[in-house]
Amino acid sequence: MDAIIIVLVILVVLVFIALIKTIQVIQQASAAIVERFGRYTRTLNAGLNIVVPFIDTIRNRIDLREQVVPFPPQPVITQDNLVVNIDTVIYYQVTDARAATYEVSNFIQAIEQLTVTTLRNIIGGMDLERTLTSREEINAALRGVLDEATGKWGIRVNRVELKAIEPPTSIQDSMEKQMRADRDKRAAILQAEGVRQSEILQAEGAKQSEILRAEGDAKAAALRAEGEAQAIRTVFEAIHAGDADQKLLSYQYVQMLPKIAEGSANKLWIVPSEIGEALKGLGGNLSKLAQPEGGGGGGATGNGDGPPKLDKPAGPPPPRLT
Repeated sequence: MDAIIIVLVILVVLVFIALIKTIQVIQQASAAIVERFGRYTRTLNAGLNIVVPFIDTIRNRIDLREQVVPFPPQPVITQDNLVVNIDTVIYYQVTDARAATYEVSNFIQAIEQLTVTTLRNIIGGMDLERTLTSREEINAALRGVLDEATGKWGIRVNRVELKAIEPPTSIQDSMEKQMRADRDKRAAILQAEGVRQSEILQAEGAKQSEILRAEGDAKAAALRAEGEAQAIRTVFEAIHAGDADQKLLSYQYVQMLPKIAEGSANKLWIVPSEIGEALKGLGGNLSKLAQPEGGGGGGATGNGDGPPKLDKPAGPPPPRLT
């Protein structure tokens, strides 16, 4: 009886183990390689799968998501015989689980070695300056070679990036000095250009200011001259309209002479012809005032009391010619 119970227990355990091995659950974005007696049978996709227990075995489980693999710095010699260390990062994705399992033993190591050899071939045809400034060109060349070589392995290389390109320390110091000298040169050029532009603007401003000041002075002088001319014209028109006698005209002419000569711009002025007649009439009036009332040639009066006294003329004194 005990033996029967033991056998039943063993059978239950074997059935349970067989069920476990029969049902295979594959995660999303994964694949599994099934072999039967050591030979590839099929590829299990994501979900619930049934296999033959103790006959079918799971050889490999492969992640189908995009993978990122950084590679350590690799020393590479440039065309001008300088050693630079280059860090690379590969973005790849398994597209065929069977090929990735049977076509290459370790596709990660194969991609790394292929990247190093391809990178040395590409950098070997470039000098240091071109290497430092041609990242996109190097990335494109690497991706093309890797994608072509890894296609038969069931792998697609999506991107290749250069993380860092480190030249030797002495070269870095020389480059820093050169860059510092270039920056100082550009700064000096910009400063000189700024000073030059500032002086040009100041000269233009001074020139424009002088031009505007001269134009203002010219307009002011013209307006003053026009005002004085208008005033003289108004006075003359008023005098002629009032039919003034010779004495008033003479007095007005003499009074206007100093005003005509006051202007700073009057370097040369013309005396009208009427001035002579006015002065002649004014002189005659003054001579009449200087003669005695009784007439004669300038001797003593008839009563013998000495020279007669001239009466003080009425009105304002005659103007003094300046």
